[in-house]
This record gives sequence, C-alpha cells and structure tokens, in this order.
Amino acid sequence: MELFQAAGQATLVGSMPHADPERAVSVVLDTMPHIPVWPQLPKYPAEQMMVQYLEGLPGVRRDAGRVWVDTEGADEEILSFYEDYLAVDGSPSLLDQSRFAMGEETGRTFRLFLDRLAERPARWSAVKGQIVGPFTLLSGLTDQGRRALLFDERMRDVVVKHLAMKGLWQVRRLARWAKPVILFLDEPALAGFGTSAFITVSAEDIKALLTQVAEPIRKAGALVGVHVCANTDWGLIFDCPLDIINLDAYQFFDRFALYRTQCFRFLDRGGIVAWGMVPTADEAVIDAVSAEDLAQRWTDQVKGFCGAERSVDAVLAQSLFTPSCGCGTLSERHAERVAALTRDLSAILRGA
Repeated sequence: MELFQAAGQATLVGSMPHADPERAVSVVLDTMPHIPVWPQLPKYPAEQMMVQYLEGLPGVRRDAGRVWVDTEGADEEILSFYEDYLAVDGSPSLLDQSRFAMGEETGRTFRLFLDRLAERPARWSAVKGQIVGPFTLLSGLTDQGRRALLFDERMRDVVVKHLAMKGLWQVRRLARWAKPVILFLDEPALAGFGTSAFITVSAEDIKALLTQVAEPIRKAGALVGVHVCANTDWGLIFDCPLDIINLDAYQFFDRFALYRTQCFRFLDRGGIVAWGMVPTADEAVIDAVSAEDLAQRWTDQVKGFCGAERSVDAVLAQSLFTPSCGCGTLSERHAERVAALTRDLSAILRGA
C-alpha cells in the first residue's frame, strides 16, 4: 500500500442530504478526486449515524419508534455475539459473511460508492470511510430503563468490539485498490465530555474506548481519525492512538489553539490535523463565504498558531481540509456548495 501524504488535500466528513444516492456519489467523486469518501445519507433511516451501526449488535429492540438495548434479556444474544467476534477476530476473511457486514439497506450507498469508484481510474491518493464513535453510540443508546449503555460495563465491551469489527469490514472493502484507507470515528458527543451528564466518566475511560476501536483498525493498515464537530478536551484526544484529528476550525480554532504544545507533539510523531474550515452550521454563511476568504483566514490563524516554532508550509504538509461538520442537515444545494468550497480551499492552499 502506498504511503499517505496529507499535503493539504480535501475530503468530506461523510453525511450528505441527498435523497438520490447516485447524485450524492457523483457529487463526492466530482468534488473529492484526491480523497473520495462514501456519502452517508440520513434521509434513509437505515443510514442515520447511530442506526447504521446497530445492525448485528445484541439486544437491540425497537418499539413505538424507540430504539433501545435489552440488557436484562439478551444473555444468549450476547453469548452468540462473542462467539461470532472470536471467530472473525481469528479469521478476518469471515467478516463478509458475519454480523459485522453492512446489510442490504445499511450498506446500499456504500456499495454504490464502491461500484462507481471502480469505474474511474485509480488516481486518488486515499479513500475515506466513517463509523459512529464509541462514546457517541454508548452515550446515545440506552437500556430498558433509559440508562445510557456507557454506564453498563458489559455493553461497553460489546460495543467497542462491535464497532472495531464494523470498521474492519469497511476498511477491507475500501482497501481493494491498494491505496491508503482513512476511517473516521464520528464523535459529536465528545463535546459533552466534562459536563454534569458525564461527571463520572474519566479521561481514561474515553481513551480506553477510542483505543479499543482504533487499534485493531490501525493494525489492519488504515489511518484512523476522530471527528468532533464542536469544542472538546483536545488534550485528551491528542493522547489517544490516532492518526488524524478533525475539528470545526471555522468556529473553534481559538479553543483548539490552547493545545498548541500537544498539537505540535502530535505533528512531530506524524499526526495529521484535518481542519474543518468550511462552515456548515448556517446556510446564509455558506452562501456568503468564498474559498479565497477561507484560505486567508486559515493562513492568518495558523501563522499566529505556529509563531516562530514552525512554518505554515510545515503545518500544511500535515493537514487535510474538510467541512466543519457533516452536510446531512443542509439543503442539497448548500451541501454541494460546501463540497465545492472545500475542494477550492484545498487547491488554493496547495497552489494547485
């Protein structure tokens, strides 16, 4: 597999608002030629961020529109899960026939993306996928008593193993072209770490969750990133075994800059920062900004961030550019403008 060089290239966070999968895939392939990414389409219930990764998880129940996990009556299901996990962990070639593969509905757009990508010359430098992160899934999914699975030790172990295998299945599919594979763990819930809702959750707990999902995927040869679309404890994220850190740099660059020492250490050990410089929170702002303005904004901010310690070019070499968050809640027109802005921002900064 080729060695990946970030070099200021562009990619997307993942979600798109389109109802037509063919259109969504075409937009991605046309705007992201260097690092194409399969578009997650939350218009389809099976492709919503958390729902898409519940398939194969033991104890999942659906009733009157509520999705929850029966932790009291799922002993046999959990036993079966561990049997399947041990079989696949010992022989990854079994993943395609396992509970960890995306099914017909959950994997519809993913498989379409692979088919359309195969029709194009393999000139991209990497290909990207994504799964929901363990903290977000565990804090958002509850048991029969509406208690977050995050506080159930047995289900924490099940969920991290489940997500690691889901990620591995995706990586094996994306690796068919022998190009570098990037897999993001989408962790919007980490914006709530440290609040009263998670007062009993420690930094070590978060590190353990991220590590247990990321390490098997990294051992398979993929680059693993974490996307947080708001502010969080970035020092904690820098301490995790990750290759890429993706932030909303349009809104939260100043908060991220407080961790410049940790960031420089991360870069020194080969890490990559994916700067979410293209806004996604406000459609009026999306219409108003230009790629040139965003390029100048990033350059000015990074100059101050670097000081005399390193050059902007050195940071650019270990940078990617993305939207600040997924585009799934935008109109199709605005999502497509965000993708085009991200492409053009990258081209300006790379001098392409």
